[in-house]
Amino acid sequence: MINRLSHLAVPLIAIILGLAAGAVIMLASGYNVASGYSALWNGIFGEVYYIGETIRQITPYILSGLAVAFAFRTGLFNIGVEGQLLVGWTAAVWVGTSFDAPAYIHLPLALLAAAAAGGIWGLIPGFLKARFFVHEVIVTIMMNYIALHLTNYLISDVMTDHRDKTGKIHESASLRSPFLEQLTDYSRLHWGILIALFMAVFMWFIIHKTKSGFEFRAVGFNQHAAQYAGMSVRKNMMYAMMISGAFAGLAGAMEGLGTFQYAAVKGAFTGVGFDGIAVALLGGSTAIGVVLAACLLGGLKVGALNMPIESGVPSEVVDIVIAIIILFVASSYAIRLILDKLKNKGAK
Repeated sequence: MINRLSHLAVPLIAIILGLAAGAVIMLASGYNVASGYSALWNGIFGEVYYIGETIRQITPYILSGLAVAFAFRTGLFNIGVEGQLLVGWTAAVWVGTSFDAPAYIHLPLALLAAAAAGGIWGLIPGFLKARFFVHEVIVTIMMNYIALHLTNYLISDVMTDHRDKTGKIHESASLRSPFLEQLTDYSRLHWGILIALFMAVFMWFIIHKTKSGFEFRAVGFNQHAAQYAGMSVRKNMMYAMMISGAFAGLAGAMEGLGTFQYAAVKGAFTGVGFDGIAVALLGGSTAIGVVLAACLLGGLKVGALNMPIESGVPSEVVDIVIAIIILFVASSYAIRLILDKLKNKGAK
């Protein structure tokens, strides 16, 4: 129980310190702290539209966070979530624009295509790690760039006739809902949030309630001990990266089938995949932690857009707050050390 409270205290302290640092920066820059954070709050909860946009932003963050967290639990660091997201996005839109079919067939096929594309893209570094001991961080970073340029080529030269953007997906493959849009004053909220939450439960179930999940965790804790116990470390590495990539591919589907409903040539990365690393770190690589961390980061990202409008505070202040939160979470050992010293002093 004490250990659980300690693990919970670290992200909470990191969030408080991050917000405090943001306040100091605003004061040093001559801005009103109360006005700035009030504008941030209003940008998240002030209107029904903002709430819809916040939930819409949270959706891919949950899935990209799950992708990073799942690999973490097996002792792997998947930096390639951004690339896996891009191939999943492109695959989902390709299915969504190629043919028309009943929604109960078309939408699941598009989602499966995204998960399969992301899974295959994740399996490649997993195979190289398991078979040739090539470090997954290096491979996944490089594959992000391959994914970016490959998807750009497919969009402009295969899916379209040298255009920068595909046509809109068919309604039968869309995650959008007129009901949700009207409910949230025509925000871009879609049904993907239910898929993201289901995937969080799915990850929890795999990790904690299945034999495979036990093996994933065992490999993550100690590969040599797991191998000595008769577990296949190589197989678990490949499966973990494949499942991680499938989560990332679904994050891309949320963007392609929900938020944008098309795929476009990109000059740079979306950033959602990289933000997934922050979500996983802040969430402690647990399913519930990832959902809560995605809510925090998604809320901050959307709320920050209102700060320049309502209070004149630059939205970049929130980026600094997020960076400081991640910094303190990453240095959680130091925070735990301080907490232990305070606990020991109190015991005396």
